[in-house]
Amino acid sequence: MPKVSMNVNGKAVSGEVEGRTLLVEFLRETLGLTGTHVGCDTSQCGACTVHIGGKSIKSCSTFALDCEGAEVTTIEGMANADGSLSTMQQAFQDHHGLQCGFCTPGMVMAATALLKENPKPSEAEVRHYLQGNICRCTGYHNIVKAILAASGQDVSAIAAE
Repeated sequence: MPKVSMNVNGKAVSGEVEGRTLLVEFLRETLGLTGTHVGCDTSQCGACTVHIGGKSIKSCSTFALDCEGAEVTTIEGMANADGSLSTMQQAFQDHHGLQCGFCTPGMVMAATALLKENPKPSEAEVRHYLQGNICRCTGYHNIVKAILAASGQDVSAIAAE
């Protein structure tokens, strides 16, 4: 069986995988990083979103072997070094950007990548960017508000839906 090695959340990791092993399976089953969720297995819901080399990807449609030598960040690697929540995680908490929490790791990962690409997105840009992430609970309003707040923008003028 082939072996794959990568850096996950700042730590060198490796493991034996079948050629068909998806990155989400490697993260959850081999490494025990269960914050990355499997929601659809078809790359539609975004619950499995992680960063590879700083870019947002869906780990349910990425083979683990294709990540050989990659820098992978999961939701478990998003907290600050002292264990406190990242700016994005804190904004989700402060602005009630979650309900059941199933989509939250993927949303936080996607939102963090968005702000890396576009530090001050408009509300419309945030909504467009999140089209690949599905939330069945919140209606997205507070998620969008949280992302705008994390970007340092005033969200007090954003009307409730």
